[in-house]
Amino acid sequence: MVPNKNICVGNAFVQGRRELSRVAAVSTSDINSDSLSNSFDNSGNDDGSAGHNEGTMGVLLLNLGGPEKLEDVQPFLYNLFADPDIIRLPPSLRFVQPVIASLISMFRSPKSKEGYESIGGGSPLRQITEEQADALKDSLVQKGFNAKTYVAMRYWNPFTEDAIAEIKEDGITSLVVLPLYPQFSVSTSGSSLRLLERLLKEDTYLSTNVKHVVIPSWYQRPGYVAAMADLIEGELNKEETFKDKKSVEIFFSAHGVPQSYVDEGDPYKEEMEACVELIMEELKQRGVKNSHTLAYQSRVGPVEWLKPYTDDSIRYLAQKGVKSLLAVPISFVSEHIETLEEIDMEYRELAEEEGIKNWGRVPALNTNKKFIDDLADAVIEALPYIAPVRSFSSSAGSDSLVPLGEVDALLETYDRDRKVLPPPVWMWRWGWTRSAEMWNGRIAMISIITILLIEAVTGKGVLANLFSLY
Repeated sequence: MVPNKNICVGNAFVQGRRELSRVAAVSTSDINSDSLSNSFDNSGNDDGSAGHNEGTMGVLLLNLGGPEKLEDVQPFLYNLFADPDIIRLPPSLRFVQPVIASLISMFRSPKSKEGYESIGGGSPLRQITEEQADALKDSLVQKGFNAKTYVAMRYWNPFTEDAIAEIKEDGITSLVVLPLYPQFSVSTSGSSLRLLERLLKEDTYLSTNVKHVVIPSWYQRPGYVAAMADLIEGELNKEETFKDKKSVEIFFSAHGVPQSYVDEGDPYKEEMEACVELIMEELKQRGVKNSHTLAYQSRVGPVEWLKPYTDDSIRYLAQKGVKSLLAVPISFVSEHIETLEEIDMEYRELAEEEGIKNWGRVPALNTNKKFIDDLADAVIEALPYIAPVRSFSSSAGSDSLVPLGEVDALLETYDRDRKVLPPPVWMWRWGWTRSAEMWNGRIAMISIITILLIEAVTGKGVLANLFSLY
């Protein structure tokens, strides 16, 4: 079985220059609700009241969100592409981000609607996440901790702002922030935490009354690893799918991110690879010694994304003679469009076209009891590190309201090591020069945006014909 490794609160698994401040955690067997209440009684608010009392502890679950009906698809896509952590523009061009988000969402929504229609007309993500929140609350109660759970979606209802309003209304004073992404990435957990940081900073009540801690990634937790191994082993043992389970390729498919994110320090790839190795080691200890592949799906646009790509890997495995493949959605803990449509339909169809005869897919964890109980343990282990949101001086390196080791530690570390885009070159120089290329690019971008705006208004034009939007 997987050894009970210590959790690192306020940290992602990062090597090299992006090493974050690590805080050693304690085992849940060493923690009980009485001892925690006593410890918080002595370190509460400025007026001497307790900082952690029964009924005032909350757990905030962060997730992506998804359109619940077809008419939600385009505004959902707009919210997604309007996020500067998803489409990153130079400072001089950020003013056009809403325009770009509008155009992308307009052109992508017909295709996206087809996908959502094929899985029932909307995303099940909200329902499943709320079920996870309820299950987590029940698990915490069974372990002796009375806490309220909240769901905060980044791009659709219930939005993070709605969850924060509930937290304030309920009088929560101690908050554990738990992104429902096993592996940290600036484009997923990071984006949600960046928004949360702003909300904490702008709200006087939150900054003076609420203490919090963040668990940014938890892919290495023994319960999560064991739960994933259970699901994989269960699918391998289905004789109606796999007659010879030893010949099955275990195919991990993770959500992709642009390669440039990783080049600039995003720990996602490292954490994903470490996660897969932990799961395969657990399976090996159970006697499952199948070969495995890790690939990345859901790439968008012309830029390079993390490789190998899922579709290319399926073709490669088929060419090698693989006839049985078990797909494992590794970066998803809930069923949604990327599991139900992209994996179950698109990639399965591709695999069968390429000659793979036996296809299976591991279900998402959803409310798997072992998984939920492990998340509850993670929350309990984080409680001793809850700290008050406090105002810092304006001196360098301390301009955030979020304590070190939590939201600020993650975002500041990423931003500090992020490559800075060069300033715009305003002086024109003739010839094949960098400034000429830059101006050509800007002129081209402005021209494209102008054309798209005209087409959007008139409904006519070359691009409208290409996208068949009549």
